[in-house]
Amino acid sequence: SPDIAVVTNLAPNHLDIHKDMQEYIDSKKNIILHQNAFSKAVLNLDNEITNGFSDSVRGQLAKFSVKENVSNGAFLDGDTICYNDYGKITRIMNIHDIKIPGMHNVENYLAAISAVWGLVDVETMTAVAKTFGGVAHRAEFVREVDGVKYYNDSIASSPTRTALGTLSLYSRKICIIAGGYDKHIPYEPLGPVINDKVKLLILLGDTAPKIEKAVKEAPNYDADEIEIVNVTNMEEAVAVARERSTKGDIVSLSPASASFGLYKNFEERGNHFKSIVNALK
Repeated sequence: SPDIAVVTNLAPNHLDIHKDMQEYIDSKKNIILHQNAFSKAVLNLDNEITNGFSDSVRGQLAKFSVKENVSNGAFLDGDTICYNDYGKITRIMNIHDIKIPGMHNVENYLAAISAVWGLVDVETMTAVAKTFGGVAHRAEFVREVDGVKYYNDSIASSPTRTALGTLSLYSRKICIIAGGYDKHIPYEPLGPVINDKVKLLILLGDTAPKIEKAVKEAPNYDADEIEIVNVTNMEEAVAVARERSTKGDIVSLSPASASFGLYKNFEERGNHFKSIVNALK
């Protein structure tokens, strides 16, 4: 196990590989089980499963939260990121200083700050937040075509990542391309979020029927508010997005599924999407 271990969110994933959810949780817990008394573990207080690892921590335990103060770790006070070092509170930055969008990225900064507290100065933390623009395949802006902005969020390989990632970033309804390999994850929780946040849902891959079923069976489903189109490949998906989106729209690849069967990995999937979008005229 590493000297400093961070566990962010645990939700159903990779259930095609693990016997059940408990085995998946136990596999994640290995990151802290073999730490020693001189190590540090950073856990998300707001995630029930992750927070449940607390009793297994052997060294220093730091927690982060967007909901409440913590005794040791980073937390939010209104819009200000703070660090509580066992009673000594340092105000670090406003969340609007963070260049990359989304509350999930605020949580990521809380986790990172908790991990490096005492090793990195506050000025460096703030400078990184103001200048770091993110990495490929994570809500990555590709280009704007005819007033429509295209984003590549191919890293979103589970329903949770799509719901808490792409679908949390924008204040208006967007168009998304979703679907892929079936990891046997429940899609029911994603249905209501898609109905709230999406106006055009383009589906492909093995999970397409599961996602469509989750959307249509959700209590907030309204056939007049969301259009669902099934396609067979990424070229068709982008063509439908181009045809049915209008100026001011956002189109995002956010699959909520693994890439296997269609692509080798999420990078290959994201790069293919970007190549198609960049070829649009």
